[in-house]
Amino acid sequence: MSQKSLLIDSHAHIYYRDYAGDFTDMLKRAEDAGVAAILVVGTDIESSRESVELAEKYPQLYASVGIHPHDAGRVTDPCYDVIRTLALSSKKVVAIGEIGLDFYRDRSPRNIQELVFRGFLQLAAELSKPVIIHDRDAHDRIITILREETVRKGVLHCFSGDTAMALEAIALGFHISIPGTITYNSNQSLCDVVKAVSIDQMLVETDCPYLTPVPHRGKRNEPAYVRLAAEKVAEVKSLTLDDVARVTTKNARDLFGINLWDQSAKIAYKIRNSLYLNITNRCSNRCSFCPKFDDFTVKGHNLMLNSEPSFEEVMAAIGQPEGIDEVVFCGYGEPLIRLDLVKQVADALKQRGYSIRINTDGQANQLYGYDIMPELAGLVDSISVSLNAPDAATYQRLCNTPFGESGFTGVCDFIRSASIHIPHVIATAVTIPGVNIEACRSLAVLLGAEFRVREYTEVG
Repeated sequence: MSQKSLLIDSHAHIYYRDYAGDFTDMLKRAEDAGVAAILVVGTDIESSRESVELAEKYPQLYASVGIHPHDAGRVTDPCYDVIRTLALSSKKVVAIGEIGLDFYRDRSPRNIQELVFRGFLQLAAELSKPVIIHDRDAHDRIITILREETVRKGVLHCFSGDTAMALEAIALGFHISIPGTITYNSNQSLCDVVKAVSIDQMLVETDCPYLTPVPHRGKRNEPAYVRLAAEKVAEVKSLTLDDVARVTTKNARDLFGINLWDQSAKIAYKIRNSLYLNITNRCSNRCSFCPKFDDFTVKGHNLMLNSEPSFEEVMAAIGQPEGIDEVVFCGYGEPLIRLDLVKQVADALKQRGYSIRINTDGQANQLYGYDIMPELAGLVDSISVSLNAPDAATYQRLCNTPFGESGFTGVCDFIRSASIHIPHVIATAVTIPGVNIEACRSLAVLLGAEFRVREYTEVG
């Protein structure tokens, strides 16, 4: 398994006797499947102790400590003290959980479940730990309590709510975790959630020994099978397994501090079957909707450059990639600000047989004071231009172009010229509330370009 394929099973109960006979073999199968870390989640005081012991014994294991809502009726004040002590006993204890509400089995009174849930949320806030939340048939109360408490970091494990709930939980600062049940034919609702929600807020898990995915359903679940959940997420999101592994592992790092590899800035980075080149963080516009104002990460890749790379550094970062359909000049900056480098790299890559695309804001002609399109003819196979608005006023409001009233006209002229010199020209618009997408589409066609809609909530 390559570095990019490493997965984290973010929720496992491998202290159960189910694993006593083949524990070492089970861990080896997980390793062979690309599972580089496993979060062992306690459900009561005894299993929380076992989780910590396992995490201390095996380098790839981490622990979470808590008490499941089934046992809420037995929780006393000293129980919180024990969980607090366990949470502080090892650096490998990365969360408080499994805690939450279970209104399906109701093994503890609901009012007691809520009281205990709040108690553990408050403990997590005290310790600055994220939480792992169990929610079964208690969606409204979970969200209400999370709104009322101060914890803003954690995961709703084995997510079973709808898209609206997922988006509300994410707005509060939480992740959702996708288990092997996504592979069940009967679970279209979870596929709908995965399709609608950005993968930047997702984890993957097994919840083993429960919820075994297809094709092993009916048998004991184990961490190696988290790969099957990740593969299904990739299918639903039209991503590769490498993409899902990289992003969900990065998410687990951000949430739990489980760091499996160097997260330094990338010059060349792969998403799906495209290799992207990140050559500058400078932009000619200041788009109000640009996600880099929140995070310089795209699909698990850190794009915050310490300095702008030279031609030699770009070519070294590219190396000899395999399985690439195209090379795309696109980072968290405007690539045509470095026009000479784009031409130099594109020329070198064309000689090696690669297809070249540029993603641009379409302001380069205004930036340089002349039409640059003839210089890109023969070097660039496709160009994607951020149109983003059907009129100048909307464009200025959204994109904050330094070129004033001529900014929008400049983009339109750029697309017209591109249609003459570049084989494939795409004009795009982001689904920002209030933007007339159909008007953008009509304008793109009038300018001689294909039109594509970019989802506001999905970067990359």
